[in-house]
Amino acid sequence: MSSQTTIERPVETVGIGLHTAVPGRIRLNPAPPDVGIVFRRVDLDNFEIEAHGRNVARVSYATSLMKKGVLLSTTEHLLAALYACGVDNVYVDIDAIEVPILDGSSQPFIEMLEEAGIRRLRRRRRYLKVLRPLEISDGDRYIGIHPSNEFSVHCLVDYSHPMIGRQEIDMVVNRETFSQRLARARTFGFVDELEKLRAVDLIRGGSLENAIVLTRDGILNGELRYSDEFGRHKTLDLIGDLALIGRPLLARVEAHKAGHALHTQLVARLLADKSLWTQTTVAMPRRESVAASLTAMPA
Repeated sequence: MSSQTTIERPVETVGIGLHTAVPGRIRLNPAPPDVGIVFRRVDLDNFEIEAHGRNVARVSYATSLMKKGVLLSTTEHLLAALYACGVDNVYVDIDAIEVPILDGSSQPFIEMLEEAGIRRLRRRRRYLKVLRPLEISDGDRYIGIHPSNEFSVHCLVDYSHPMIGRQEIDMVVNRETFSQRLARARTFGFVDELEKLRAVDLIRGGSLENAIVLTRDGILNGELRYSDEFGRHKTLDLIGDLALIGRPLLARVEAHKAGHALHTQLVARLLADKSLWTQTTVAMPRRESVAASLTAMPA
């Protein structure tokens, strides 16, 4: 897609925060070109927090943004949906400190975007194209970003729990693949960790309706949506954190047992070293671009 986009019409929903249990209303609004994804705390005089790596605040069990002391938590599921669906510009009005968790996946946000519609703008889309690899390791955890003419990810998780084990997701990321393969994958947690997390004011809003809850050898609440739902959800989280680059990516990202901390470290280090990337308005080789354009033309 060569043009920037926004949404056609406003849409909204309500819910509670996973970690704070605070009720909140979120409303997506159209935005002009070159605005990007901007959160507006309507409960604080429309204070704006850009969805950008420079505003990452903390990454403990969720990705939070902060600007001038104003905090917004658990942004990754919404950002993943916006990023994968190619929405370049949108104002996200919210009246609480945390983005509602809804059902624990990105599916409700995909449905909001379907209702809102996507509108092309008269401004060229600018991609961030990776030119040289960047790799970060932390013990057996790893994340790397490499040159590519498309945006693809490989995400590996490995838990000793019998319901999870080793799971790998490898895919080119676009609206269709995200909607079909990742959007419905829910966040998850372990019964053994619940009291410890609540003692530090986390997952106050967690429930059997918005997360997969794992016992020592099984699942507390029903059936999985996918046999590898855990790996799919971690891939969803990865895409949401990569949205903080602020531009659609032309790169391959590989994440092995990584999490929000490594994801956001990669974003920060990539943005800080301009020798690693360039900006371009060309999303693919010319021959492929022409073929795609012809395919997209109405009969």
